[in-house]
Amino acid sequence: MSFLVEENPAKHRFEILVDGALAGFTAYIPRGELLVFTHTEVDERFQNMGVGSALIRGTLDQIRERGGRLVAKCPFVAAFIERHPEYADLVVAES
Repeated sequence: MSFLVEENPAKHRFEILVDGALAGFTAYIPRGELLVFTHTEVDERFQNMGVGSALIRGTLDQIRERGGRLVAKCPFVAAFIERHPEYADLVVAES
């Protein structure tokens, strides 16, 4: 099983493809230099296979590579970052 995480800026989301099929996405609202993550979905066929974690890890790695920051309003994104504190430096607390 191969995973590919790509940003789809037209839809304001990062998508994960599993063996070429769209398996899920994490949606954001761009706010200046920040991305505010609001919702994550994984297709039912791909749940409990690590797809959600791969999606968020790939998303956060891409944000880090380009020097970005984020607000984690999505509970799934927030929980992932809590379990993986190596990504905590990417998070900005919303005021």
